[in-house]
Amino acid sequence: MDLIFATHNDGKIKEIRSLLSGKARVFSLGELNLNEEIDEPFLTLEENAMHKAKEIFRRTGKACFADDTGLEVHSLGGKPGVLSARYAGEAKDPVTNMEKLLLEMKNSKDRSARFRTIIAFTDGKKEMIFEGIVNGKISKEKKGNKGFGYDPVFIPENETRTFAEMEPEEKNKFSHRAKAVRDFIYWLRIIL
Repeated sequence: MDLIFATHNDGKIKEIRSLLSGKARVFSLGELNLNEEIDEPFLTLEENAMHKAKEIFRRTGKACFADDTGLEVHSLGGKPGVLSARYAGEAKDPVTNMEKLLLEMKNSKDRSARFRTIIAFTDGKKEMIFEGIVNGKISKEKKGNKGFGYDPVFIPENETRTFAEMEPEEKNKFSHRAKAVRDFIYWLRIIL
């Protein structure tokens, strides 16, 4: 099956292709010359993910899925949440986002957090939403150089290392995106 993944994020494309290997061919927006950003105007991950999937389906007529991921920090009232990519501004700079997060949490004793990924799928007939959550905490400093986004500051439950200190295959065993993708794959197998 051919699927379009409504993203320009190379880290996400790489991770998803690894997770869907042998199950579906995944095309990024860039590979289809759809280079403009798709807005995320809504206040929930679910609404933003479905909006992106529907917009790319509308443009291409091909089965499409999109994701939206948020890092939700307990002591910050769930921030950065739906604004995770733009936490420090519209530039979507991961380093600046992490620096802002670490500065805001400088004196916080409660460092608990969770990553939440929503995957939305549409093929013009069906619409489905899948969710993956991984609980953990925010480290006091950036560690590791693998992964992307907030990976250098997120330590998953029952781990001492950040996602950025893990090999991609190891992270993919239990990450938020992997959990959502596993449910998505299970559902795809049923409908195919």
